[in-house]
Amino acid sequence: MTDAPIIEDAPARRAGAAGWAPFVPPYTPPWPAVPSLFRAMLRGDGDLLSLLPREAYHMKIGPLGYSRRSIVVVNEPAMVRHVLADPEGIFPKSDLMVHALEPLIGDSIFVSSGATWRRQREAIDPALSMMRVNRAFPAMEAGCESAEAEYDGHAQQGTPFSLDLAMSHLTADIICRTVFTTTLATKTAHDVFDAFTEFERRVAQVEIRRLIWDKAWTKAPQKAPVLEACAVIRARIGELLDTHLDAGASFDDIAQQVIEARDDLGAKAFDREELIDQLGVLFLAGHETSASALTWAFAILASQPALVARLRAEVEEVTAGGPIEFHHIKRLTLTRNIFRETLRLYPPITFLPRVANAATSLNGYRLKRGALVMVAPWVLHRHRLYWKDPNRFDPDRFLPEREDQITSGAYIPFGIGPRICAGAAFATIEATLLIARLFRRYDWTLDAPDRIRPAARLTTRPVEQVMCRVRMA
Repeated sequence: MTDAPIIEDAPARRAGAAGWAPFVPPYTPPWPAVPSLFRAMLRGDGDLLSLLPREAYHMKIGPLGYSRRSIVVVNEPAMVRHVLADPEGIFPKSDLMVHALEPLIGDSIFVSSGATWRRQREAIDPALSMMRVNRAFPAMEAGCESAEAEYDGHAQQGTPFSLDLAMSHLTADIICRTVFTTTLATKTAHDVFDAFTEFERRVAQVEIRRLIWDKAWTKAPQKAPVLEACAVIRARIGELLDTHLDAGASFDDIAQQVIEARDDLGAKAFDREELIDQLGVLFLAGHETSASALTWAFAILASQPALVARLRAEVEEVTAGGPIEFHHIKRLTLTRNIFRETLRLYPPITFLPRVANAATSLNGYRLKRGALVMVAPWVLHRHRLYWKDPNRFDPDRFLPEREDQITSGAYIPFGIGPRICAGAAFATIEATLLIARLFRRYDWTLDAPDRIRPAARLTTRPVEQVMCRVRMA
């Protein structure tokens, strides 16, 4: 068996416009269950993609190998919807996720469940409404313009730079402008990127040994580097928050709305630590997941010049050679579908784990109390029952004339049900603008494309940082 990332596949069955044909970008080829377990344990790097057996991509529901607590993968769309909607309150966020994220974002809206989640969501709904894309679009334009000034320098000097860090800085700058009405200092961006990378790599949730051998609800102690990384991120978010808490400060933005939020009785406000919890979710979810998806989109496009030619032709046709404005975005069909297909193959949140807090069953499949119920967008989006050529990158599969080929509920990059990501429209508009504008302006190349391999811990990232170069198009 080979464990090299697969980069190419058999020739495409049909060629697209401008000579471009769908292709297979890097992925970790699945092995049978037992070898997958040994592969994941031998690697010891917390990459959960290595643990996924070949069988997971064919079954509707079934066990994920052996584990003391029982891990069950749910792939059938109706069951996925039931688990994530959780009408009976049986499937809260998994204890592994809650314990992992608690030092970073406390008991915030991303990890809370039940009545606590409902109170928090009601309190910050007015703030979430401020993420309306027409209001946020100027922040996206300003962030992109700032990034272009930096990329122009790289183009002139021919210097390599980290694509991962560039996308993290760009999306963090945009979310800073949106949430805090301020630009993001370069040092803060680097600090958050480095700290989150350390956190994700070493957090206890992704220790394969604990995943397999620990009992349900066993709280794993976090290592000192993880706690230090959390402290750095929270400190940086706290610095941004304090600009709003200073006497006499007056802002009309998301952070101010969260500061002014009250519970359902209209009385209790969030204290400073709770504000860091809630704003930390918006900050990290608003930039880290977008940065992950954009890293993959840019890496894919950098290897596909014919597809870039199609993209540029679309941008020129829609804009008539002028600036990309908000009203153009909905007409950039190919560009948007490139992002949608990237989210299918590389969903930023690889797994949406839940825990059964009582013995129950799903369509007759019995679940014991404490079972880890794994909804995995990575698996669902590559499932053999729901997708034709599931590992092939083909943005045209989202064209209106082909959308009837997509199984309803088999595409959930932003989740599904009442907890669906509130920033889905924001992320899609942002990505469409950035892809269109930055590939219109630059030719992108990768220094070592054959070394790219995905890994899944809390998000889907390349194992190594992707180094790239740009030149003016």
